[in-house]
Amino acid sequence: MGGEEPPLVAARVPEQGSGPGPEWGTADDLPDGLMVAGRDARVAVFNAAAARITGISAASAVGRDFRDVLPLHDAEGRDWWKCLAPYDGLRTRTRHPERVLFLPGGTEVLVTAAYRRDGEGKVERFTVCLRDALHRARQERDRADLVSTVAHELRSPLTSVKGFTATLLAKWHRFNDDQKRVMLETVNADADRVTRLITELLDVSRIEAGRLEMRRQVVDIPGEVRKIIAGRVAAGEPEGRFRFETRGELPEMWLDPDKMDQILGNLVENAVRHGAGTVTIVVEPDAHKEGAAVSVRDEGEGIPPEAAQRVFRQFWRGPGGNRRGGTGLGLYIVKGLVEAHGGVITVRRAPGGGAEFRFTVPAGAPDYAS
Repeated sequence: MGGEEPPLVAARVPEQGSGPGPEWGTADDLPDGLMVAGRDARVAVFNAAAARITGISAASAVGRDFRDVLPLHDAEGRDWWKCLAPYDGLRTRTRHPERVLFLPGGTEVLVTAAYRRDGEGKVERFTVCLRDALHRARQERDRADLVSTVAHELRSPLTSVKGFTATLLAKWHRFNDDQKRVMLETVNADADRVTRLITELLDVSRIEAGRLEMRRQVVDIPGEVRKIIAGRVAAGEPEGRFRFETRGELPEMWLDPDKMDQILGNLVENAVRHGAGTVTIVVEPDAHKEGAAVSVRDEGEGIPPEAAQRVFRQFWRGPGGNRRGGTGLGLYIVKGLVEAHGGVITVRRAPGGGAEFRFTVPAGAPDYAS
């Protein structure tokens, strides 16, 4: 069998960009669980992540048969190691793709495996990698929520569009011009709702994939705020609903103008829709680093402290959010756009009550323009 193999408990893995030397890390530095068994099928490496995922300490795992340490089963309850026969199966096998397996307590784990063989094809080293399946389960729930949200949000405007167009086609001559105009305006507004939803979904996709493209140019942030307010007033909001303050002189700001419009527009709309009273927008230099800070405040009920960490997640809605519409994606998108600029966004209770969303963005430079 080639003799007894020394234990590999201190197996070392190189860090990013490093060469051999004392700066190398150990298997405990790996983010995924790692178990390595030698020729005798006994565990030689059981790293900290494997101990965290399985609840089995490294001290109790090392030296034992790997099948006793990790008694994995598939969804039908079959002993996975008996099905796999890693040391007795085909000698041409080199790895197994990731699959979902279960520990005795029902804990779900994602498992991959690989073989290192000698010249005769016998297993010298059997390596198993483990990943916590909770993250994958959360992703699957998020996708299900996304599908449900999209279906719900699309159904209403599309039903309206279908109903009005079918009515107009069937009874065109029965309606006067004013009635036709009202129905066509409704169809146009519902088409805009569908377009906004699709834009939001594309933004979410780009944010999650890290594919947001930045096209920086000089942006007049106070001018952008005035434009947003003017648009809200033109849409029917009373002018007295908004108060705008500038404090101090801003540096030259190199930002993506379209994304800044989206950030400001979403925050103001959020304050109008979910808040109450006067909406106050304050633009001032960032006191901590060269750049700008923007605060958007309302005078509504505010956000409970326990919810402050959740407001930027997908599908979050505040009190009354379901009644007031929206997909629950707006603040998630705002956070992604602010961070794409190298900025930070926070939420807290406004000085006069209500919620205050505050974001900072660095000035940038023309050298960063794309």
